[in-house]
This record gives sequence, structure tokens and C-alpha cells, in this order.
Amino acid sequence: MGVLLAELGLDGWVEGVSGERGPAPAAAAPALPDGTGPVLQVAADGAVRSAAMPAGAVALTFDDGPDPRWTPLILDTLRRHHAHATFFVVGARVNQYPDLVRRIVAEGHELGVHTFTHADLAAVPAWRQRLELELTRNAIAAATGRTVRLLRPPYSSTPSSPPDPAVLRATTNYLTVLTDRDTEDWRRPGVDAIVAAALPAAGPGAVVMLHDGGGDRSQTVAAVERIVSQKTGVRFVTVSEGIGLPPEEAAGTGTVVRGHALRWAQVAGDWISAVMWWLIVAGTVLALLRLVVQVVTARRHARRARAAARRPLRSFGLVSVVVPAYNESANIAATVRSLIGNDYPQLEVIVVDDGSTDGTADVVRRLGLPGVRVIRQANAGKPAALNTGIAAARGQLLVLVDGDTVFEPDAVGRLVQPFADPAVGAVSGNTKVANRGGLLGRWQHLEYVVGFNLDRRMFELGDCMPTIPGAIGAFRRAALLDVDGVPSDTLAEDTDLTMGVLRAGWRAVYAERAIAWTEAPASLRQLWRQRYRWCYGTMQAAWKHRRALRERGHLGRRGLVYLAVFQMLLPLTAPLVDVYAVYSLFFLPLGQVAAVWCGFTVLQVLVAAYALRLDREQFGPLWTIPLQQVVYRQLLYLVVVQSTVAALLGGRQRWQVMARTGLAAAAVAPGGDSGRTSVPDRPGRP
Repeated sequence: MGVLLAELGLDGWVEGVSGERGPAPAAAAPALPDGTGPVLQVAADGAVRSAAMPAGAVALTFDDGPDPRWTPLILDTLRRHHAHATFFVVGARVNQYPDLVRRIVAEGHELGVHTFTHADLAAVPAWRQRLELELTRNAIAAATGRTVRLLRPPYSSTPSSPPDPAVLRATTNYLTVLTDRDTEDWRRPGVDAIVAAALPAAGPGAVVMLHDGGGDRSQTVAAVERIVSQKTGVRFVTVSEGIGLPPEEAAGTGTVVRGHALRWAQVAGDWISAVMWWLIVAGTVLALLRLVVQVVTARRHARRARAAARRPLRSFGLVSVVVPAYNESANIAATVRSLIGNDYPQLEVIVVDDGSTDGTADVVRRLGLPGVRVIRQANAGKPAALNTGIAAARGQLLVLVDGDTVFEPDAVGRLVQPFADPAVGAVSGNTKVANRGGLLGRWQHLEYVVGFNLDRRMFELGDCMPTIPGAIGAFRRAALLDVDGVPSDTLAEDTDLTMGVLRAGWRAVYAERAIAWTEAPASLRQLWRQRYRWCYGTMQAAWKHRRALRERGHLGRRGLVYLAVFQMLLPLTAPLVDVYAVYSLFFLPLGQVAAVWCGFTVLQVLVAAYALRLDREQFGPLWTIPLQQVVYRQLLYLVVVQSTVAALLGGRQRWQVMARTGLAAAAVAPGGDSGRTSVPDRPGRP
């Protein structure tokens, strides 16, 4: 990311290169003595020696190029009239058009330094002055293999208005070339005015300033044709030829190598910037499309859910609830009480203690609740505990529940209602975050309501729901038998199981009114470990069921493609987008950047508000969404990056256990602060 930001920064720096399009900065230095020539040699002690063109010699000089449109036209004109000139080139443009620079040299013309980005050297610090000159010298060396000794600072003019003394001191390694006659052709005063300003009177020679880049130079091209064709008795020479300097030497190997490295870095920056732009465009289109589909499908699902809620609840005989538990003593009592307190008439609860060391099984036994069985086994993992409970269960419908989940009193009854459709093999409940205090809790609450639940509504309508959450999910026993129980070869056993059920021909649906409260991670470290397990496990499950892409069901064509695009590929590119956002703050108009960011934030707030309304939640957490974009989102995306690297390396990851604190039970108890729309009058009732 650091390298990417540096490349984008280099591109932004050089893309801002322009030419002289306005008045030069006011001169800060006193005029040089009368008779001072336009070519200056500044000694280390500040002493200035000068030289001038001899009589009959005119040095045409061109600034701000090379330009792919105007420079070739000027070169063509000079070649037709056998005239030579000096081109003060901008280093960034040398790297863009090295072939054009080589043509300038091959046709007998001379090159000079005009800084790397056309910077006003008087307005930048000393280190920037040195960088501007050195980078341009390297660029010229890479393009031509030759060194360079001439320099013209941008915005410089005649000896009567020389550059700042600090600028002159920074140019002691160069001959600074000012001008005798400034045509000010950048103002586009007309061809006649340019010609009149360029042609010296009879007598002494002159250095003439023109421009071959930085804007529309059509008038300059026409003026050069008239200058070199009309003037008789004048030799058009390079600056070095006019003052009798020997030919330039070959550049050193180090300078050439640095120049090539600079050019390739600049080319790479330009390419990366273009790729990033199209990446952002594609990501934006996909994100907007996703939001539209989520909102449309959520609206349709909500209408269906309201219609279903008006129908009386049905009983489906005995329902077995299986609770795998490993060191869940902090929450298990509240979980079991909430299950036994459900209003479904026929219910059994099976708690499978998977080798807990904190007395989880003893806590359940001390409750002495009827209809609750405890099975103890050596620690074998959550899938094994679930399969043990499924084997011991007597019901044909099984609810699989995490040991930290607290059910609403009507959750079981509402959860099993979709099984009236014999094609339904699995049902997802509505998991809510109980511990919503603080920013982290509010962010996770929004993620559950906006991300998970909007997706589940969409997945149901698309018949491609990839995950029935472990916190609250129900399965038909026949569906579990079709897939040989809960698999144990991935870290996301709930996703793996759901995908298997779908591939077996069953439907998976979402019961939004079957509500359960879960304890979310209370620290960034715990959140990272949980989401890493989820993400890595989802990748494992998607890879395991990749053959679904060739099968007739919708899991492959819809569910797996959706997961691959929106939960794997786009998150992988998100850090790059954040780097581009940092780049934008420095190199794009701040108003434009702020407008885009605010627009997306407002859109996310509106979608979140709609999702909260569907879930009958308060709008209070919406204020945290802008902060979520700069902290929480990055953490989740980096989890995807880590998971992808781990998957590519092929290492098998171990189960990450989250420390429980009992916050779920406390948050949904009477008087608890769960952020619900009203204070409950009994445990878990919103």
C-alpha cells in the first residue's frame, strides 16, 4: 500500500505539470548590472559571470516541452531552414515522450533543464529545488545518454528581472540561460506580435524565448516559420554554439540508470492511476447495483413477511433445540432459560457440553428445568457437539443454537413456521447484537441489521442463501440426513452445512421475526479473531462446494458468485481504494472529493435507515456510519486480505474461541441497554 501510494503520488505530481499560462511571479531580486549577458555562471560564493550571443547569432529557445503536437511542427520548420535551437525541457514530459527528446538531439538541437514539474524554484524549499533539477538531468540522460549543462528556471526572463538569488545559488552546476527578447508567446498575442518581439535589431545577437509546450502553441509555430525564413544575415544557433562551448559529454552510467528507474516509475504510476480509476468506477457501479437489489428485494420480502405474520402460528410437533457449549458458563443459564421460556408448546432442549473446563454442564444441571437434557463429551469441536445433539434429539425439526444466544419468547414458534412448505429444509432467524454499547457495539449492530439481514432477504428471494447462522437456525432432520450431519472440515460449519443442504435440493429461507440476541466481540482483537474465522471458513466452504457452479441450483450461479464478488474480490480491492482516497486528498479538488464521500455516506445512511426500519430498530446508531467508513470497514477488509493470504498459503487454521462475559444475558434482561425501541416488560421481549 505504501508503494502504491508513492506511485500514485508520483503520478499526481507529474500530472499537475503545466506551462506558462499567466503572469510570472514578481521578481524578488534586483536587476543585474547593465551589460550583463543572458547566460549566467554563478560561482559558489555568489559571484556572477555572464556571456551573450555574438553579433549575427540568434539562439531560439523553446520552453515547457516537449509536446507531442507542437514540438514536431517546430522541429520540422527548423529542419527545413537548417536552423538550430535550444529546448528547455520539463523532466516529467521527457519521461512521457523520450522519442521526441531523442529526435531533438539527433537533429542537432540542444537540451536544457526547465525543472521536472515546471515548479517556481523561488517558491519551493532548497531540497525541492535540488530534486527538480536532478530528476530532470536524470530523465534527459536516460532518454539521450548525454549530460546537460544549461538551465532556465521557469518564470525567468531578462537580466533586468533575474531569478531570486537563492535560485541562482542553487544552479551553480549549470549555466543559467535567461533571455534578451521575451516574445511572451504564451499570451497568444498574434503571430505578427511574436515575430516583431523575436527579431533583434541589427547588431548584437540575442537569446529569444519561445514556448513549444504548456498550451496552444499554434501562433508560435506560425511565428517560427516567419522568423527563420524572413531574417537574412542571421545565424540561428544553439546557446552553446553561440558562446563557444564544446559539445556535451556522455552521461555517467549511474545517472542513466537513475533516469531509467525514474521513467519506469512514472510510467507505472500513470498505468496504476488509470487502473485504479477504472477499478473505482467498476466497484462503484457494483456497489450501487448491490444496494439497489438489496433495497428492492428487501421491500418484496418485507411484504411477504407481513402477510405471513398475520397468519396464526402452527405447531409442528416436537421441536428439538441443540445447544453446543464450550466454556459458556457466563451465558448458558440465560440461553437455556430463554429456550424453555419460549411459547412453543412442544420443546426439548439438549445441551452438549463439549469438554468445558468452567463448569458449563453444572450450571445447566443446577437450573433443574424440565425438558432440558445435558450430554457431556470430551472436547471434539462444535460440529461434533452438534452431531451428538442431533443424534440424541427426538424431534423432526431441530433448532441449532450457540451457547451465548438468548431467544425471544416467540422465537422458536416463528422460526419453524416456514417448514409448512415441504421444500424448505433450513430457516435462518434474525440475530441481533445485544451488547451495543460503545462504537464497536453500534458498528456490529449496524452490520447485522444492514449487511447480514438485507442480504438474507435477498438470498431468500434468489433461492441461494449460503449461511444459516449458528446463533439461530432451524433444520429439517431429513435435510440433515441428506448431507450426513454437520460437516467438520471447515471453520464455518454453518455455511458449509447450508451450502450442502441447498445442493441437496432443499430451500433455505429467512424468518425475520424469529429474534435471538447474541454477544458480539467486545474488543477489536476478539472481533478480528471472530471475523477471520468466518471469512476463512467461508472461503473454505465456497471452495468445497465450487462444483455448485456447474449444477442446476441457484447456489452456484447466484450465491457463490455473490460471495466471490462482494465478500472476497471487492474487499480485497478496498485497501487500494482507500489509498486512492488518500491520494485524492492531495491531488484532486477537495470539493469534488468531499462531494463524492458525502454522497456515498448519505446513501449508506439512507439504506441503513431503511434496514433499521424493517427490523423495527431505532435510528440512533446512524450517526456512527461516517466513522465506520474510516475504522471498522478497514478492519473487516484487512481480515479478508489476511484470510486470502492464508488460503493461498494452504495452512489449516484452528478454531478461535471468543471469551464470554455474559453481556448478552445482561443486555436483554429488563432494564438492559440493548438499543431496542422500548424497555421490555419481560426478558428478551422487545
